Amino acid sequence: MNVPTDLLSAIGICTGAAALIAAVTWRFKQPLIIAYLVTGVIIGPNIGFRWISNQDSVQTVAEIGLILLLFVIGLEIDLRKMASGGAAVLLTGALQVPICIALGLAFFAVFGVRNAPGNSALLYLAACTSLSSTLIVVKLLNDKFELDTLPGRISLGVLVLQDLWAVAMLAVQPNLLNPNLVPLLGSLWRGAVLVVLGFALAKYALPYLFRTVAKAPELVLVSALGWCFFLAGAASLIGLSREMGALIAGVSLSTFPYTTDVVAKAVSIRDFFVTLFFVALGMQITIPSLQVMELALAASAFVIVSRVVVVPILYALRLGLRTSIVPAINLAQVSEFSIVIASLGVTMHQISQDVLTVVIVTFALTSVVSTYMINSSHAIQRVLAAAFKTVGLKDLDSAAQKDEQADLHQPVIFLGFFRDASSILYEFEHEGSAEEARQFIDKILVIDFNPTVMRELRRRSIKCIYGDIAHADTLRHAGVEHAMLVVSSITDDVLRGTSNLRLMNAVHSQAPNARVVLTSDHIPQALKFYEQGADFVFVPRLYSAAACARILRKGLSGGFEEIRSQAIEHLSHRQEVLA
Repeated sequence: MNVPTDLLSAIGICTGAAALIAAVTWRFKQPLIIAYLVTGVIIGPNIGFRWISNQDSVQTVAEIGLILLLFVIGLEIDLRKMASGGAAVLLTGALQVPICIALGLAFFAVFGVRNAPGNSALLYLAACTSLSSTLIVVKLLNDKFELDTLPGRISLGVLVLQDLWAVAMLAVQPNLLNPNLVPLLGSLWRGAVLVVLGFALAKYALPYLFRTVAKAPELVLVSALGWCFFLAGAASLIGLSREMGALIAGVSLSTFPYTTDVVAKAVSIRDFFVTLFFVALGMQITIPSLQVMELALAASAFVIVSRVVVVPILYALRLGLRTSIVPAINLAQVSEFSIVIASLGVTMHQISQDVLTVVIVTFALTSVVSTYMINSSHAIQRVLAAAFKTVGLKDLDSAAQKDEQADLHQPVIFLGFFRDASSILYEFEHEGSAEEARQFIDKILVIDFNPTVMRELRRRSIKCIYGDIAHADTLRHAGVEHAMLVVSSITDDVLRGTSNLRLMNAVHSQAPNARVVLTSDHIPQALKFYEQGADFVFVPRLYSAAACARILRKGLSGGFEEIRSQAIEHLSHRQEVLA
C-alpha cells in the first residue's frame, strides 16, 4: 500500500515504527541499529508495506544524521590517550586493518568477487569487513565491567585506530574508480590540507570563540555544530565527502575542555537523525538473491575468523595468550562505519546495491553472534588457549614459571589484582618503617593474568605468578595449601568464570585452616559471605584501603574474630536505600 507522505509524515512514520521495533530488539539485548534497518525494510518500498514510497523525503535529513554521527565519533577520539596506549594498541591498530584487507581481497576473490569498471565490489568488501563496531564493543564491555581491563583497553584503542583508517578510506573514496594514481594522491593531499586547516583553526582560533561563548552553555553546542557543518561544507567544496569533514571537525575538538558538555548535548540530537539515517538505509535493501545471502554468510564467517590476526601481534609483545585472544573475540563484528562507507559507495556509483546488502546483512549477523561471543569471551578464550598450547605456543605460565612456583610458600596470597588490591598494597608498602613494610611485602604472593600488572609487581620485587584464579590447578600450583591468609580482592561483578564463594570453597578444600577474605559491593551479599564462613568481607565503599590494610595485618597475626563480629553487627543494622 503506497501512502502519500510529506516530510513530516515520513519522519513520524519512521520514528514511530523504529521505536516499536527497537523496543523488541532491546528486550533481546541486540544492537538498536539492527532494529532501525529492519524498520526501513518493513516500511520501505522494496520489500515491506510501502508506507513510504518516496525515499527522497527523508534522505536529506538522514544525511544530517550521518554527519552528526561522524562528528560525535570524532569527538570521542582522544589522540592523546591513543598515543599513550603503548605498543600493544599502536602496533595492533596499525597492522590489523591492512592485514584484514589483504586477507579479504584473497578470500572474496575465491568466491568470484572481482573489481570491474564502475564496480569496486572486491575492494569494498575487503575494506568494510576489516572494521569493527565501536558501539557494540563499548556497550557490551561496559556492561561486563571489562572496559578498563587490559584486553578492554587494547580493544578500545584498536577501535580508535580503525576510525583513523576509516578517515583515510573516506579521503580516497571520491577518486577510487580512477585508475590514475594522481587523483588518489590528490584526494589524500586535499584530505591532509583539510586536517591541517582544521587542527590549526582548532588550536589558534576556536579557543577564543569557545571562551567567549562558554558563559552561555547553549551557545557552546551551537558553536560546535557550526564548526562541524563548516568543515563538512569545506570538505565538499574541495571534492571530499562531507562525512570526512565532520569526522575531522570532531577529532579537532576532542581535546577541548568543553568536549564532554558538547557530546552530552549532541548525542540526543545525533540519535534522532541517526535513527532516520539507518531507517532510510533499510529502505534501500532489496530482496537478496541466494548468491547475496551465501556471500553474506561467508563474509560473516570471514570477519569472525580474520580477527585472529591480532593474536600473533599481541603474543609477540609478550602479553600472554589470554590478553592476545580476548581482543580478537571482542572485535569479531562489522562496524556501523562499514555501512556508512558502503552507502557512500552506492551514492558515488562505485558499487552495486547488492554489495551494500551484503555489508548490511553481514553487520546484522556478526552483531548478533558477537553479542554472545563477547558475553562468553572467557570460556571461548580458554578453549582457544588450550588449542594454541597444543600446537606449541607457550603462555606466560610456562614450565619455567611452574618450577619457580614449586618453591613458593607464601603466607599471604592475593587472588586477582585490581584497583582495590593496588591501594591496599600501597598501604602495606608505606605503613611503619621501611624495614617492617618490606618484611610484610615479602610475605605476599599475587596471582593474576594481567601481564602489565605482573611487570610492575616484579619491578617492585613483589612475588607474583601468571594464572587464572578460576582454575583450582592454579591455586594448587601457587602453593595455596601453605597460605595462612588468602584475599579475594575482586567483586563478583568483575570476576569472570568464578565467584568469591567458589574461590573460598576452593581455598578451604586445599588449605582448611587458611583465613579467607572476600570482597563485595553489596551489603546483603557480604552478610551471606559471612554466613558461608568468610573470615572478613571487604566492602570498598565502607572501608578505606588503609583500614583494610590494618585489618589484614591484625587478622594475619591474631585472627578476625573480633572485627568479624563487629562487621556482621554493623552490616545487619545498616539499612541503606541501595544496599
